[in-house]
Parts: sequence; structure tokens; C-alpha cells
Amino acid sequence: MTERVAAAPSDAPTERPAPGELSEASLEALLFVAERPLSRREIGAIAGVDAATVDERLGDLEVSLRGRGIRLIAVGDRVELATAPEAGAVVARYVGADAIRLSPAGLETLAIVAYRQPVTRAAVERVRGVDSDHTIRSLLHRRLVVELGRSNAPGRPILYGTAFEFLERFGLQSLDDLPPLDADVAARLSEEGGTLLLPLDDGADDA
Repeated sequence: MTERVAAAPSDAPTERPAPGELSEASLEALLFVAERPLSRREIGAIAGVDAATVDERLGDLEVSLRGRGIRLIAVGDRVELATAPEAGAVVARYVGADAIRLSPAGLETLAIVAYRQPVTRAAVERVRGVDSDHTIRSLLHRRLVVELGRSNAPGRPILYGTAFEFLERFGLQSLDDLPPLDADVAARLSEEGGTLLLPLDDGADDA
């Protein structure tokens, strides 16, 4: 059987944006087909536009997607489309996946990484007081934690941070949405002199 492919009329206007242009629809389509998060620089290079235009279109797209089933999430310079947190249950039923269940050790380690990133395994262990190699490897396997590079400290230890899957799993748009820490938890995380991502809030629940 011969496959039938509909051809566009020769005089039909092209829908492909000209170099130097980036519409909100084109940006949404680009992020939809991308197999990985894209950096703002990559988007600008593909569309032939400057950084200000990329940021403006990303802002427009984020507003347009509010209240819909797809959301724009960002980690640093990278952006990606993801399903909305409130749609998680029905999406999980469709793909046959259960929600990720983490042990108390996994949750504790993940919280330390999230608020102190980039952070080394040794720093995590000093905060927790126990060996965390297995727990970090488990979080890496689940793609909740990723390797961000290496520290300049002796031995060049690996630096860890959170991944896009972490934001999706916990319903966050970006790391700016992490809830504030109470004073006791923040004091534990600051023992090694690191900088926390968020200010303290004595009335808030810890991560």
C-alpha cells in the first residue's frame, strides 16, 4: 500500500519563521519537540534572535500556559515543557507509573542537595552525619539529582544538584518556588558555611 502524503500548494505561504524571528507558537513547538532541556543561548542561536527576545518570548509562553496541562519550567539557563503537577495522577495512570516513593533518608538527602546545590557528597554527609553514597546513587538513578561538575577543592569532588525531574515530581516551576526553611533546618544546612537558596521563614514547613 502506497503511503499518502499531503503536499502543500506551491503558492501556500510558509509557516517557518524567517531567521531573526521567534514567535510564541514557534518557541512552544521547539520546546515540545526537543528531547532535552534547551538553554536560552541554544534557542537564540536556532531562531537567530538575541537574548532579550528569547527571554521575552519565554515570559509570554509561561503566562499563556498558566492553568493549562503543560507548563514551562526553568532551571538556571535551561528551559523545558512539562506536564502540570495537578495532572500528575491521570498522567501516571495512563503511563502505568506509580508516584516515586522515597525513603526518609532519600528525602533528607534530596532536601540537602536542593537547598545547598551545588554540593559535594562529603558536605551532604557532614550535614546528615551518615554515609550517603548509596542514597545519592539512588537519587541519580531516578534522575532527581544530577552531576553539575567538579569542585575546585582537593580531589576535585563531584558537585550535585537537582534535575528537571525533581521540579516535576514536586510540582515546582523553578527552584525559586522551594518553600522557605525554618530556622532549625536552615542552621543544619548552613553548618558547612554554604549559601542557602532561600531566606528563612520561621512559620514555614521544612522541605
